[in-house]
Amino acid sequence: MKIIKLEAFPISIRYTRKETSALISREGVSDVIVKLTADNGLVGWGEACMNSETVGIQKAVEAAAPFVVGRNPLDSEAIARDFFIGGGWQFQTMTGNFAFAGIDMAMWDLMGKQADQPIYRMFGGAMREVVRYFYYLHWGTPDDVAAQCDEGMRRGYDTYYFKVGVDTRREEELLGVIRDRIGPESRLRIDPNQSWTVPQAVQIITRWHKLFDLDFVEGPVPVEPIDLTLDLRRRIVPPICVNEGMWRYSDALRLIQARAGDYLCFSPYWVGTLRRFSTALHLAHHAGQIVCKHTHGEFGIAAAAGQHMMLTAPNADIGNQQTAQMMADDVLKTRIPIADGPEWGRIEGPGLGVEVDEDKVRTYHEAFLRDGEFTPYGDRFSRRQTNGLFI
Repeated sequence: MKIIKLEAFPISIRYTRKETSALISREGVSDVIVKLTADNGLVGWGEACMNSETVGIQKAVEAAAPFVVGRNPLDSEAIARDFFIGGGWQFQTMTGNFAFAGIDMAMWDLMGKQADQPIYRMFGGAMREVVRYFYYLHWGTPDDVAAQCDEGMRRGYDTYYFKVGVDTRREEELLGVIRDRIGPESRLRIDPNQSWTVPQAVQIITRWHKLFDLDFVEGPVPVEPIDLTLDLRRRIVPPICVNEGMWRYSDALRLIQARAGDYLCFSPYWVGTLRRFSTALHLAHHAGQIVCKHTHGEFGIAAAAGQHMMLTAPNADIGNQQTAQMMADDVLKTRIPIADGPEWGRIEGPGLGVEVDEDKVRTYHEAFLRDGEFTPYGDRFSRRQTNGLFI
């Protein structure tokens, strides 16, 4: 089997509600859909998730063509080596990781289809029947947040995730609403996105843990230098989840070795390939750490790839991240389970095991060309980027 064509389609799909945090203000998701066509007629699909600019990811995907076209996808790690070293992407590692992760997903999709096996079986098989995901709570009025909690409880979620780090008083009020609505048995997690100093983090986390029984705190202080997180970890009770700073494979390995957190939150598209992500999962397991699959905002293709990996993980979290609950649509022909509830079971179809709707890819690619991308900063800046131009 040889790859004969590589295509990249940047697309935009709206959220059903605005996503806001200490870092971002976003109305939807813009990613790059990757399509690989093989000489045996098989098609592999991948998703290159955005970091800060979608066209840049698209161009990086397209720049991989000399290293991908004409190659057998079974040589995926050799292709990755050639892309990063021969293509010079070792000097732009994060852009390269985001871009190549989409290509890598598509190659594994081809491999699975050729073998007539789902990807998780090609990584050692499932360690569990289902993977569980969190419910993403958004800022709003107390009544709005209460209604979100009620909906999450109705759907059967038991892990709730809330962004903080902007307005402590307001956030404390809303956390009180959340804990009251989800009850004492549900897990409550917060993410300040590195907003606090160590003294602030000690004070706020200590108070909130007494009031609200926090399950973990994600990224409370700047990840660099790592001594800040290590210092904080010794001074608070709830576990720390490390998220920012796991940008590259070498970063992930360093933070695993440093034992900076009890939980690690990262994704295949941060480290570039599913194989590297799988290796990091097992190294973290050896270090006694739990891995929570991260999402940057993703469609069903990247979500499915992450699901395969978490099925195989010996140390999978019980509240993995997802944004499917807030997507207005997807590029798949059928809804993925986590669009409606907290659990996703084994995927039995070959490869990624999901069917891409090419009409939707075309429709949302046209939306991207017409309306531009959903930037991470949204309306925080007065200029809006459309089709590569600032207006």
